[in-house]
Amino acid sequence: MRRMVEASELHGEFVLSSGMTSTVYFDKFRFLTRPDLLDPVAAEVARLLAPSTELLGAPEGAAMLLVAAVSLRSGLPVTVVRKHAKDYGTRTQVEGEVRAGAITTLLEDVSTTGHQVRRAAEVLTEAGADVRRIVLAIDRGGADHLRAAGYEVEAVAVLRPPD
Repeated sequence: MRRMVEASELHGEFVLSSGMTSTVYFDKFRFLTRPDLLDPVAAEVARLLAPSTELLGAPEGAAMLLVAAVSLRSGLPVTVVRKHAKDYGTRTQVEGEVRAGAITTLLEDVSTTGHQVRRAAEVLTEAGADVRRIVLAIDRGGADHLRAAGYEVEAVAVLRPPD
């Protein structure tokens, strides 16, 4: 996963989603948009899925690129959790079929706080999914918050902010 980290690591002054500043930033689009980098990341994520996973999930946003790649590799169906229910069409917050009790692994690209993926896990649970594990491509600290909330978490790379 060295190539993923090297491609996405930027240096400068950055504000993280937590509101903290850092001199290092990991730009997820630098690995999510390149097939030569996305495919090996998807392979590693697929290796970290919860045993007997039946459904993959992702919060709405860039993680949808990752979950699609893992789905193509694993043959597992996907559900996406919107930030808010749509106010038109089906008016749903969860896109894709969620069978009651489906063993689900939720995927996230980069997690600093864990808030967005935690909310997605809560929404999927409310929809009937059995969220067994959350897999992060890059853990920037979010895994701590997710574990404290009771979730099992795995990460392809753990890269905590140095400052």
